[in-house]
Amino acid sequence: MRCPAVGPVLGCVAPAAEGTAVNEERLLRRYQALMGAVPQSVWVMSPDGVVTVLSGGGIAEKLWTPGLDMSWMDAVHPKDRDWFQRAWRRATQQRSSLDTIVRVRLEGAVDRFRHVKIIAAPVVDEDGEVEFVGTATDAEEHWRARIREKLLARMAAVPAARDLSEAFLTTAAAVVPELADAVAIFRVVDGVEDGGRPSGVPAATSPERVGLAPGLPSLPPLDADFALGPVARRAIESQEARLLVFPPGGPPGDGLSEVSVRWLREAGATGVALLPVVVDGRTVALATIATCRGNPPPDEADLSLLRDVFQQMSGPLRRTMELQNIRGNALALQQSFLAAPPSVEGLTITALYHPADSAAEVGGDWYDAVRLSADALALSIGDIAGHDLDAAMAMARVNSILRGLAYDSGPAASPAVTLSRLDRIVQALDSPSMVTAVHAILRRRTDGGWHIGLSNAGHPPPLLIPADAPSRHLHGLAAPDPPLCVTDDLVRTTLDADLREGDTLVFYTDGLVETPDTDIGDNLRRLRARADALSHRTPPLPSLVRGLLPPLHHRRDDIAIIALRAQRDS
Repeated sequence: MRCPAVGPVLGCVAPAAEGTAVNEERLLRRYQALMGAVPQSVWVMSPDGVVTVLSGGGIAEKLWTPGLDMSWMDAVHPKDRDWFQRAWRRATQQRSSLDTIVRVRLEGAVDRFRHVKIIAAPVVDEDGEVEFVGTATDAEEHWRARIREKLLARMAAVPAARDLSEAFLTTAAAVVPELADAVAIFRVVDGVEDGGRPSGVPAATSPERVGLAPGLPSLPPLDADFALGPVARRAIESQEARLLVFPPGGPPGDGLSEVSVRWLREAGATGVALLPVVVDGRTVALATIATCRGNPPPDEADLSLLRDVFQQMSGPLRRTMELQNIRGNALALQQSFLAAPPSVEGLTITALYHPADSAAEVGGDWYDAVRLSADALALSIGDIAGHDLDAAMAMARVNSILRGLAYDSGPAASPAVTLSRLDRIVQALDSPSMVTAVHAILRRRTDGGWHIGLSNAGHPPPLLIPADAPSRHLHGLAAPDPPLCVTDDLVRTTLDADLREGDTLVFYTDGLVETPDTDIGDNLRRLRARADALSHRTPPLPSLVRGLLPPLHHRRDDIAIIALRAQRDS
């Protein structure tokens, strides 16, 4: 080893007083002993880019060394090459230090890399030329511990997911692009035979969530008869991860589904990891993680890290699936009480229930219509506080009691008196939640129109859409009466209005007009404006009701609507 390399590394030269060959030899031995003891590789890069390794310790496996016709940058992982080149160029231009972790290729394998911590510092010689002296330290375990913490931190959002799709989206986004170029997560369901019986063969829905690195082709839609390939089925059945490394040219035609093979070849896939997601002993999802476009396939260490990440889904998925099951039961119960409106001569009646898009919530919204006689109809709509199975059960009780009271009281009853009776019964029989409701009785007039008597217990006001005038909300001079179950011995009020032939009356729950961070008054005005714009086109009543719904991304709560229109003379 030449002495000129010693000086820049040690940052000093032998004193002039000791400028003998003996002192230089002693200094060199000290330097070599030091280099042999430090747990790093030490290297020097000359101004013309030639790298000389001064000490090769500190790396668990031997690193690949480029030949004479290759750049040492070729040893850097393809995914790290761009940013590392920028960092190195900045260090050389600014003559500044570099301290980073980068993946470097191992000796004897084109697709095996190891994380190495590079520290480099510039040294300027007497001619102003700059060389860099640096160290390379094995950082594989440090990097994996750090990336594991980073990925698991991202997974912290999974427990808050409203449904399985959102949980899968969070997980897919966590591993792209650090560990994978593409992630598709399939829900696993039991296959069904032609006769409708379970086949015992696992099948999959279309991908619940997909994460793709930029530049990759989108996944094709899957046919209804899509079936997983045998390798994926074995992973699901064994509940063990599978790692597939592809030869040049992409995956072979066997083992995977045809549609998967086509996409993997188009994406230039180099490997795929198949990870079953297991909840309570059952495989509920299959994550397929691919490396593409020449990037090295995942290795066993990557697979172990991916397994740790996806294992974090088990607990949140269990809770999400339980919530979905509760929600399904609550919706079934709720909708069993949302009977089709009765047929009443002279009225067109339509109803709609739109559940909130959430696995964790189900509302206590309801509507009801009871024919009291040939010329009278009781109509109600309401909402129970809460968003769970208890709220749905409370809704069922309140709705049933109100229906019975309305039928028993008959066409001549006062809506305010009926709501007062309901309030007393519910407070006496239940541990009541707050209930908002509108109860109305419509009676046919001799001129063909209808008289409306209604009482409002803290509910959004019904919307009247006249045939020949702007729409308006039906409310009195004061605010509506308080909701049910908030006070005793309240004297409730009845509001009177008329429904002429061609007019439309719409009852709805607050999900139609309440969204976070908006003013309810503004939303009620927007509802009137939307109704006026729709009514000018005189659509059928079901079309008008659907047109009143807000855009999908604004629907944060359940929405129940029941509407009626007085028919014109033919």
